Amino acid sequence: MTIDTCDFKGKKVIVRVDFNVPLDENGKITDDTRIRGALPTLKKVLADGGALIIMSHMGKPKGKVNAKFSLSQIVDAVSEKLGVKVQFAPDCAKAADAAAALKSGDVLLLENLRFYPEEEGKPVGIDKADPAYDEAKKAMKESQKKFAATLASYADIYINDAFGTAHRKHASTAVIADSFDADHKMLGYLMEKEVQAVDNVLSNIKRPFTAIMGGSKVSTKIGIIENLMDKVDNLILCGGMTYTFAKAMGGKIGTSICEDDKLDLALDIMAKAKAKGVNLVLGTDCVAGDAFSNDANQQIVPANDIPDGWEGMDAGPETRKLFAAAIEDAKTILWNGPAGVFEFDNFTGGSRAIAEAIAKATANGAFSLIGGGDSVACINKFGMADKVSYISTGGGALLEAIEGKVLPGIAAIKG
Repeated sequence: MTIDTCDFKGKKVIVRVDFNVPLDENGKITDDTRIRGALPTLKKVLADGGALIIMSHMGKPKGKVNAKFSLSQIVDAVSEKLGVKVQFAPDCAKAADAAAALKSGDVLLLENLRFYPEEEGKPVGIDKADPAYDEAKKAMKESQKKFAATLASYADIYINDAFGTAHRKHASTAVIADSFDADHKMLGYLMEKEVQAVDNVLSNIKRPFTAIMGGSKVSTKIGIIENLMDKVDNLILCGGMTYTFAKAMGGKIGTSICEDDKLDLALDIMAKAKAKGVNLVLGTDCVAGDAFSNDANQQIVPANDIPDGWEGMDAGPETRKLFAAAIEDAKTILWNGPAGVFEFDNFTGGSRAIAEAIAKATANGAFSLIGGGDSVACINKFGMADKVSYISTGGGALLEAIEGKVLPGIAAIKG
């Protein structure tokens, strides 16, 4: 069953969304992208004449009630976006009466799922080294099943539209699906789009395929880099990991970020790329700063010859040209991770050059997928979100999908 073939008339539908939106100190939403992303699914249920029960997590309350993470703060914003007055259940596990009273067109938002440790299914207050941990974990798994069954009991149909948490086997993202048969559980529109976008990048590749992996550490991206090695034509590695590669090749990197225990790994990646015929693109020059600050003094130096007391903060002008050359002719593009400390306005040049090259390629018919929090923040900061093919809402979920891992939230529905 899909969301388009299902008739929700007269049904109660529980939808897992990702409303983990950023709030300011007054509890006001600073970016409503995630709420807007879920609207097509929520509106489809209402348009068909169904009743909606919306559930989400917010932040990391670690299994305890915490007003700072209460979803009561977003009720008005969700009401406004949906055009329907949203009711609120102050306890997600004690909402049976409120759910039972819902009529066609009604909407109920449940309180933060993670106020219950059963949502994440991890034992609380016991260390993994404790001999009793395994027993506590087993007991928690049973509690998690009961919690998921309680949530399921509120509704006739379950929809998962929270791609951002699809890589977690939580009560609301995977375990709950066991309570519904194949005709009464499905992916929402946002999830379907995310799955399709990943498929376009990994299975439906139009060549040349260029992947851009940025960020500070090689170690956090190694699984993705290795999976992409068999798929890409060009692999750009940028950001902080540049200096691990530079040092591995005998370069001087000043005080730049570096994983000294991953130098052999960096050389191994270079050897694998060569063996597989992948064009590995690494920075040749960088913008160095004499402090980790927006106002640091700057100089452009070779990426493998950075003076003592200076650190690489952004890709240099020659590197930007190399990146653009590998991106502009591509027909499939994946970008995850910035080229420098883009949070500082004076060190955004490399990331902006990547964004501009991707926009140019997209205008020429390439499929471009932007994923991971920092890359999305980059593209939004530069005002170029409408110039790429798809922006993923899931950081960790997208990376695990690209790594080739099965996502529990999708497997629970698709099998």
